[in-house]
Amino acid sequence: MELKRLIREPTNLFMMILFPAMLTLVFGLSFSSIESGIPGVSQFEVMAPGLFSYACIFIIMTVAQAFTDEREQGLLERINTTPTTSGEFMGSHLISNTIISVLQVIIVFALSVALGYRPQGGALGVLFAFIFIIFLSLCSVGLGLITATVAKSAGAATGISFIFILPQMFFGTFITITSTTRIIASFLPSFYVTDALTLIFNGASVISPKVLTDLLLISIIGAIIVGLGIFIYKRYSRA
Repeated sequence: MELKRLIREPTNLFMMILFPAMLTLVFGLSFSSIESGIPGVSQFEVMAPGLFSYACIFIIMTVAQAFTDEREQGLLERINTTPTTSGEFMGSHLISNTIISVLQVIIVFALSVALGYRPQGGALGVLFAFIFIIFLSLCSVGLGLITATVAKSAGAATGISFIFILPQMFFGTFITITSTTRIIASFLPSFYVTDALTLIFNGASVISPKVLTDLLLISIIGAIIVGLGIFIYKRYSRA
């Protein structure tokens, strides 16, 4: 039901389907003919792994808007009068938004391949890539909950969500990381996902120490952010 509700909203539908498609097409058409510093590799191919993370980050805004709207409409209070538990309610958001994130990445992946991107790693590499995306989606849901706690309206939630979105966009996706910005990036979940996807799609083994380290870190970060987001929202959010 939560997934159906999200799909019926025109704004959510745009963010789910049209935005990642447009993003991929714009970057693909703009950078596929530009050479990177690697011989025979276009700038778009270098940026592609970061695009997968980039698409998931905006779930923060969608979750923040949804929870703020539901709080304003008194939905949470009405749910407390039903047999539905708060865990089931939060779980519905986690599952539905994870499904949306996976759908977004499928769209980005399909269009990237259509535009000439050829990732290495085979089917196992693609499977591991989606595992990383799931953890990043959970992080985004947790950050959305934290945003919804602070925001007083859906409009405010949109603006506040960019406090979490922008750093990940600039320091955790396809933007080149320097020695200075790497310190900032190390605190961002999108950095570990982009790093792992870049390694996997460049041919690294999914059981290489660096990939497994990224997986461990993003799983720990995801669990902490989701737990913190649920705790803060349930404790401090008020209608």
